[in-house]
Amino acid sequence: MSRLIVVSNRVNPPNPAEGGEGSVGGLAMALAAALREYSGIWFGWSGKTIPEFTGQLNMQRIDGVTVATVDLEETDYQEYYNGYANKTLWPLFHYRVDLTAYDRSFGEGYDRVNKRFAETLLPLIEPDDIVWVHDYHLIPLARELRRMGVTNRIGFFLHIPWPAHQLVVTLPRHRQLVEALFDYDLLGFQTEESLHAFEGYVFSEVHGSKNERGELQAFGRKLDASAFPIGVDAQDFAQIVKGETARKTYDRMMAHSVFRKMIVGVDRLDYSKGLEERLIGFERFLHDHPDLVRETMLLQIAPISRDEVEAYQDLRGRLDGLIGRINGAYAEMDSTPIRYVNRSYRRDELAGIYRAAKAALVTPLRDGMNLVAKEYVAAQDPEDPGVLILSRFAGAARQMKDALIINPNSPEEISDALERALSMGVDERKRRWEALFENVTREDVTAWRDNFVSALRARPDPVNDDREEASTPVQTLGVAAKKLRDQPEAKAMRA
Repeated sequence: MSRLIVVSNRVNPPNPAEGGEGSVGGLAMALAAALREYSGIWFGWSGKTIPEFTGQLNMQRIDGVTVATVDLEETDYQEYYNGYANKTLWPLFHYRVDLTAYDRSFGEGYDRVNKRFAETLLPLIEPDDIVWVHDYHLIPLARELRRMGVTNRIGFFLHIPWPAHQLVVTLPRHRQLVEALFDYDLLGFQTEESLHAFEGYVFSEVHGSKNERGELQAFGRKLDASAFPIGVDAQDFAQIVKGETARKTYDRMMAHSVFRKMIVGVDRLDYSKGLEERLIGFERFLHDHPDLVRETMLLQIAPISRDEVEAYQDLRGRLDGLIGRINGAYAEMDSTPIRYVNRSYRRDELAGIYRAAKAALVTPLRDGMNLVAKEYVAAQDPEDPGVLILSRFAGAARQMKDALIINPNSPEEISDALERALSMGVDERKRRWEALFENVTREDVTAWRDNFVSALRARPDPVNDDREEASTPVQTLGVAAKKLRDQPEAKAMRA
């Protein structure tokens, strides 16, 4: 059986020395399981910077997964990661044109790092391998690999939304970015909405078409594109919540919220997550229901991210001020309506927190999927489940129709949904939870992974007439990989 090579910006397999399964998300667990099954490799950036790029591969085996990482130089980090990925593509793809920064050096760094990734990855690829590239950081990677002669099947999955055509065209060199996607054999999107937005660009901007097989045709090439909604490992999460760490966390949260109903929000500190809108909606709830002020509390967990980016620094300052205002207005000497935490928690700790919460507020302004919503459902007590309040702009809303679906831009809708959730009878809560849990279990992360890999494996051998003749015969890739595996450090790793 051919191997699977997973490529992502960062590599995050479960490491028993760092807490194992309880310390990583379900996506990392699913990819690690696939790599063990297919004897594959997980390749990406190490997270470290060095004075000058060397292309030196660092290979190790972690819990049965072969990991290959490379260090980036500081200029690469600033232009590729902080620049084009997080100041240009991330805000644009989340419909925040007002925050999108266009700088030529960012684009140059983005292309340079993708080329360096391709050059470093090349010796690892064997003729029968399939390559699965993840997310917006690495859109041009297949283009670079094709230029180096790689003819293997290569798939790409976008974890964030694909924006509307009218937004994409605001990006300088948008045509080159989309053209690079046609060097993949299969594109995966979170939702049909993102798929249709991508097709809309192809049809309107470059006059592409769809053939009788359903393939998109443009730039003289063709590819498959489909929606593959990502899930969580619901059954595993339901077991984690019964573990010792989750139980202790649950007990602590129940003791802390005694005589009060806890509402939970868990998000990376990001402007796409609707944190300001959520807090304003909660403030409206406190104003509308003064009799419930002492009976409710909001726990907002928001780990800080991308703190070097000015938009995130500004957001953090606004949140601090908003929370201070709300707590100042509604706190009593023995109670505070909002508990705000800027740190990360392990997966098993989050399971206990979710289970203790009577409601979850998941209010992104734009989100590819949002796995917090699915984890919250998976962690609930079947006999006394909490209520999920979910933004209509999260990809998960397309699947999780039995949540309370709200417009996060409306404080009134958030307030009304909170009142309804906290007063909802157990029969309705159970009925809604059962439907949600059935969906979360059926369309879990393993189904997502297997559906994508199966679709990529089923693709015929590349037949695009305009794809350049392999400048490096693919057979030499296997030779190069063998030389790499025969290096002393690689032999020691396998031993």
